[in-house]
Formats: sequence, structure tokens, C-alpha cells
Amino acid sequence: MSLKVQQESFRGGYTGKLLRVNLTSGATQVEPLDQQLARDYVGGRGLFSKILSDEVSPDVDPLSPDNKLIFGTGPLTATAAPTGARWVAVCKSPLTGTIGCANSGGYFGPELKFAGYDALIVEGKAKSPVYLWIKNEQVEIRPAEHVWGKSVHDTEDALKVETDSDAKVACIGPAGENLSRISAIMNDKHRAAGRCGVGAVMGSKNLKAVVARGSLPVRVADGVAFKEAVFAALAKIAAADATASMLPTYGTAGLVNVINAHGLFPTHNFQEGVFDHANDISGEAIREKVLVRNKGCFACSIACGRSSKVSDPEFRGHGEGPEYENSWGLGGTTGVSDLNAVTKANYLCNELGLDPISAGSTIACAMELNQRGLLPKEKLGDLDLTFGSAHGVVEAVKAIAYRQGLGDELAEGSYRFAEKYGHPELSISVKKQELAAYDPRGAKGMGLTYATSNRGACHLKSYTIAPEILGAPEPIDPLTEEGKAQWVKTMQDNVSTVDSTGMCLFITFAMTLEDVVPLLKAATGFDYTLEELVRIGERIWNLERIYNNKADFTRKDDSLPPRLTGEPMPAGAAKGQVVNLEKMLEEWYQLRGWDQEGNPTADKLAELGLAVG
Repeated sequence: MSLKVQQESFRGGYTGKLLRVNLTSGATQVEPLDQQLARDYVGGRGLFSKILSDEVSPDVDPLSPDNKLIFGTGPLTATAAPTGARWVAVCKSPLTGTIGCANSGGYFGPELKFAGYDALIVEGKAKSPVYLWIKNEQVEIRPAEHVWGKSVHDTEDALKVETDSDAKVACIGPAGENLSRISAIMNDKHRAAGRCGVGAVMGSKNLKAVVARGSLPVRVADGVAFKEAVFAALAKIAAADATASMLPTYGTAGLVNVINAHGLFPTHNFQEGVFDHANDISGEAIREKVLVRNKGCFACSIACGRSSKVSDPEFRGHGEGPEYENSWGLGGTTGVSDLNAVTKANYLCNELGLDPISAGSTIACAMELNQRGLLPKEKLGDLDLTFGSAHGVVEAVKAIAYRQGLGDELAEGSYRFAEKYGHPELSISVKKQELAAYDPRGAKGMGLTYATSNRGACHLKSYTIAPEILGAPEPIDPLTEEGKAQWVKTMQDNVSTVDSTGMCLFITFAMTLEDVVPLLKAATGFDYTLEELVRIGERIWNLERIYNNKADFTRKDDSLPPRLTGEPMPAGAAKGQVVNLEKMLEEWYQLRGWDQEGNPTADKLAELGLAVG
């Protein structure tokens, strides 16, 4: 089938084109997007995890030229669908060794699609630093030695001067260049494809940046039906408290005091679940002390982003954030209550290209090792790795990005760091990826969520905090394991689909998957049903699991750090609680139709239309 015919077979939602760039040979080519694959996996996380699993062996070294890095959009990216800004970075993760997928918002994803591509697939490795300049059909591999070593902000500014002032940029900072396993890909200066170490994969290819500028409209199959679906979705977003009030008013950090009050705000590397100074780094404090204005992504009416500024001479700076996870990672879990320092550390993560969840958690892990006398004094150098050290956190972020001193070891992430010093149990991670800002001893569904996430510990793939703590869509007891396996499976499957559409996960505070159906149908022309979208989500989850199984991940990896299963919470609303994981895990395997070693059965794979073997 010719590319033109293949493109015309898509009625809307997709451009029908994939851009493939081989940095080793310098070859670029445009390929047609397979229509059946698009229907079966939607886009984003699903579609490009499928392509990665077909093209990249589970045995590959993630930092070798044989790994591939896919910048992918969804069918609702760059449309008027609420929050239709999302794009994904998909690769084999250098942090975990699992299939990796990091999700970001902003404006870069829509611009890549306006340039005419559903995805960019990057292969091989350039001999020296390069960047990609994509302007519609014009694709160039350009030298980037002059921006190698520069911050994310300086890189974006310089490359816009060379290309187009209205271009959108996704790039790495020094952390990605130095192959930190906890580095991010940053876009629009402040948005991050943060998790899984995707920045290190970009750095391993000597790819500093992708610069995109497009002028091609994104069609939808049925404009009238799409407009109706958009207005219906916007009405729901405007009516839900989280999306209409809490997130616009306080940003995601509006959760700090809520989670702390429920006793599951992890403090001092998860030694406790209540931080006495949580209010000092909360959304309320951010709004009062450093907020300049709200900021939203493309096509977003929620505007949860925080444009902020710190005037304190010690930590002066301006940028975006901190978000909830960043307030926690760079504050709560390190015991730091100085909002100016937390905000500055957040700015540095953005400018240097680090995942603030993993960076903060790794610093906290080092602080506990130091607290216990397990770090040699000569290793610390000038770093103050004591809980509560504001300057220590700020300086540690810099050391990690540049691999300076102890930062060279911290750049590997908390598990490898703690393992090197003989105490891997002090790394609060799953599959070597650090947990997020919810202690599962206070919300048991999150324990199963972390343990079973395909990309390593992740709160977003099944956000049971919504029903367990926020009471949405209905309140459930956070301190029981009963019924959590069903909640987790259902949410995992539904989120897999939402992640594939090009919309933000925050729509799920106001909308259900049933509300997504008319948006996808009208945009793509595919006659989707709710049942089909649920099944697609399950297919994506199983696809990822198959890849991980082939990479030698088994039931033993569906685990939690011993602190969470064996050390009762010392105080707060969850006092005395641990996570009884095994019962939930066995039930979850049964619900998934897997064997008790965590392998999808042949019958389940056949049911989902996945290849057996």
C-alpha cells in the first residue's frame, strides 16, 4: 500500500505517518502507520510500546545503540480534546530494565503532530552530539556540540534562535548527557518525561534535542460529533472539584496536607508517614509565597501548572513548580521544610534534566545510610547529607546531574547506590524505580499498584489514592486489602487506554472511560465501544508484561521494600499498619488470568489477540 493511500485510510486523529531516524547512518525515512495496529492499541503508550516490543529485544542493553527511543503521540494529541497535549517517550529503561514509558504534556507533542508525524522513532547512535530539526517534511540532523553541556533552558533558547522562534523543543540536560539512570527528557523547559531514565537513553545516542515546528492541521473524522463530545467533557471537568477547584487553585501540591493528614506522606525515606512541617511545602504555601500565575498545557482548561519565583538570595530563581511529587521528593522525604530550597531544587531538576521523584528519593536513601553510619565520611566530601539539610538537597541535585563526587554514584538511582553500600533494603523502590509520594501502609491499594507496575514503582498506572483517600469515584477503606486487587486491575487497564489517547490522566478525576469513547470515535472514525476500550487497556498491560517476562522479570519482582511489609507505621492515622502484599497479589494474578508465577496464560493471550510464545 502506498503511503498516500495509507494516510487517506485514516479518517482523522492520526497523521498516518511515522518518522524514522537512524543516527548511526544518518538516514531518515517516513513510513505509513498501520491502521489495524492503531485501532488495536490506540496510540501513545499502547501503540508505541507495541512497536518497541516488536523491534527491540528484551535482552538489549538499554544504553546501547540497539535500544530505540520513540517520541509518540495519541490520536487526541493536538486536537481540541481537553488536555490533548500528551506525548510519550518509549524505550527499554536503563533504570529498571523493563519496558519504559514516560509521559509528558506541554506543547512539544502537539507540535510534532502538527509537523505531520504520529511518532518519531530514533535508532542507533550519532558519532558526536546532534539535534534533530523537524519542520513538516524537512528533517535535518544537525551538529549539537555547541549546546552539549548546556542546561535545558539555555539549550532551548539557543536552538530556537537557529531554527524557529515558535518551534517546540524536547531535550536533555547534563544529567542525560552524563547517562544518569534517573534523568529526564524535558520539553518546553519545564515539562518532563520524567521516569524510567529516558534521558539517559537520549544521551546514549548523542541526541541533545528534537526541535519541531509544524503547520499541518490535525483532522477529526466527524467534526460535529467531536465538538459535542469536547463540550460534554469540558462540562464534566468544570463540575468536578479536583479539576475545577483544587488543581487550578493549589496545583497538584494541594495534596500535601491531605495526604499528610491521612498519615501516608512519606518522611525521612519512608521511616515515617507524617511530616510535622508539611504545611510549609504545601500547595497553600506555594500559592502564598512563590506563585506568580497558573499555567496550562496545550488544550487544557485545568491549568494545574505553577509559574513561580523565589526571591530569597540563597535560592533565587524562577521557573515552574514545585508539583506535589517534587515538594515531597525534594522536601518531605528528605526532611526539608524550606520552601525556597525545595523550589530551587525543583528548578535545578528541570534545568539539569532530572526526575525529581527518583532524585529526591535517592538523596533521602543516602541520608538514611548516612544517618545509620553506613556512608564513609570521605565519600561525602562537601555534601551535607543529613535529613533536613536544605543546602544539602540543592547541592546533591547538582552533583547527581554532573556526576561530581558522590553524585556519580547517586546518579545510578537509589537501589544501585544502596546495594553498593550493602543495604539495598534502604532503597524504597520496586524493580529499581523509586516509589512516589504515598506510603502504601496508609493506602493498601497503592502497595499492589507499586508492586505490579510494569515500568517499576509508579503511582500513576493505578491511582487508588482517588477512591482510598479522595473518595472518588466512591470512598473505600484505605487500610484494608480486601477488594483492592479488583480496583487495581480495573484502574490499570483503564489508565493504559487513557495514556494512549493523548489526554492527561487528570481527566479521570472528572471523567470515566465511557466519556472518552465519543471523543475517540469522533476523532478517529473507529467505531469504538466502552468494552473495546477496556479490552485494549488490558491488551496493553499484558503486552508490557510479556516484554518484561522475556527480560527475566517474574513474580519475585512484584514486590515491595521490606520496610513497607515488615515495619509497622510508627505514628499517625496509619499507625501500626503494614502492607500484606501476597494475598492481594495472588488475587490480582487470578483476575488477570495469569499463572501464579506472574505469566500471562496462553488462553489469556489468545483472548486478547496477542501472539503466544
